[in-house]
Amino acid sequence: MPEKPEVLTVVSALKTKIIGKTIKDVLVRWDNIIASPSVLEFKKGLVGKTIRSITTRGKFIIIFFDEDALLIHLRMEGKFFFRKKGDEYNKHEHIIFTFEDDEQMRFHDVRKFGKMYLIPKKDVYNVLPLKNLGMEFDDKKLNGDYLMKKFARKRLPIKTVLLDQSIIAGIGNIYADEILYLSHINPLDKAYNLDINECNDIVDNTRTVLSSAIKLGGTTIKSFTSSEGVHGLFQNELHVHGKTCGECPTCGGKILKIKIGGRGTYYCPCCQKSKEEKNEKNENNL
Repeated sequence: MPEKPEVLTVVSALKTKIIGKTIKDVLVRWDNIIASPSVLEFKKGLVGKTIRSITTRGKFIIIFFDEDALLIHLRMEGKFFFRKKGDEYNKHEHIIFTFEDDEQMRFHDVRKFGKMYLIPKKDVYNVLPLKNLGMEFDDKKLNGDYLMKKFARKRLPIKTVLLDQSIIAGIGNIYADEILYLSHINPLDKAYNLDINECNDIVDNTRTVLSSAIKLGGTTIKSFTSSEGVHGLFQNELHVHGKTCGECPTCGGKILKIKIGGRGTYYCPCCQKSKEEKNEKNENNL
C-alpha cells in the first residue's frame, strides 16, 4: 500500500500536469470508489471547477478547488494515468476526469479499494476522514513526550500501534519495519512499555526513513507505481523489509518474518531484542 513518501511522489507528478486545469466531465465507472457524496452530486460538484493546488494529509491526496476539496486515498494499488479523450479505456480505469483541453486523468485501481470524497474546502480538515489523523512526521510538535502519552494505554505490539494513523499519519507497513529496525526495538514489544529514549528514537528514525524515501521517490513494491510507471528507488535502501533471504546489514544474522496483527513483519532478532531480553541482559551485567 502506498505510504507517505509514495503519496508525495504521486502529488509531485500531478502538480506538473493538472494545476490550473478545469474539469469538463467526470465519468464514474465503479460507483463504490466514491465514498461521499452520491455519485451524481460528486460529478455535478466537479464539472466546471478549476484545480488550484494539491497537497497531502497522511496518506490522502487533497486537490483544492475554489470552494471544495477532493480527497483521494489510493489504498492498495490506486494510481493515475493520463490519456487523450477517445483513447480506449483500460478495464481497471474506474474514474475518468476530462479537462477542457480533452486530456484525461484516469484513476486506475486493479483491486477497486481506492476512495474519493468531495468535501467543502472550509471543512476538509475538520470532518472525517481527515479529522482523526495524527501528526505528520515532519511536524515540529512531534516528539518523544507526545508518543509516550499516546502509547500509555496501548497494550498492543508497537508495530501495530505505529500503523495507527491517529498517532503519526502516513506510516505504513514497510516503513514501520524500517523505523523499528533503526530504533533497535522489537516489533512485538508492547507500546505502553517503551521508555522516553525509545520514543525519541522512533521520532528521529521516522523522520530519517520517510525523508530518505521521499528523496528517492518512495518504494516500489509489487504493483505500485506512482504515475505512468514512475518507480521509486527506496526499495534499494531497505534494511529488513522483504529481506528474509538476506542477512542483517548490521550483525549479519538472519532476518525473520512474522505476522503481527495480520501484517507481514520483518526484523532482526539479534539487533531488535525484546524488552525482556534487554532487561535480563542488564541484570546479568550488574
